[in-house]
Amino acid sequence: MDAQKIDMFLMGNAKFFESYQVPQIREMLLKMDEDRWPMIQSLSFTDPTIAIIVSILVGGFGIDRFLIGDTGLGVAKLLTCGGLGIWTIIDWFIIMGRTREKNFEKFRQYAF
Repeated sequence: MDAQKIDMFLMGNAKFFESYQVPQIREMLLKMDEDRWPMIQSLSFTDPTIAIIVSILVGGFGIDRFLIGDTGLGVAKLLTCGGLGIWTIIDWFIIMGRTREKNFEKFRQYAF
C-alpha cells in the first residue's frame, strides 16, 4: 500500500480516533490489501465533537448513545431519563472517548 495515501487518510481522519490508536491504524493500513482501500476510504466516522454537543443538548434522552451506535444503552438512558440526570453528566465526560473507540472498532471491522 502506498504510504502517501495512508498518510493522507490519517491526516483527514485522525480526529476520529485516540492518539495512541493512530500508529496502530497506520500499521494495519500498511499490511492491508490494496483492493480493500476503496471500502476504507468510504467509511464514515462519527465526529466526537458532534457527539459531545448532542450529549450536552439532548443527552438525557439517550440520543448521544444512539448516535454512536450504542442502541441498548440509548434505550436504557431514554427510559431512565438519563439515569435521573446522573448518567447524562457522566456521559459529558466520557462520550468523546467512547465515540473514538467505536470509530476504531468500525475501522478494524472493515480493515481485516
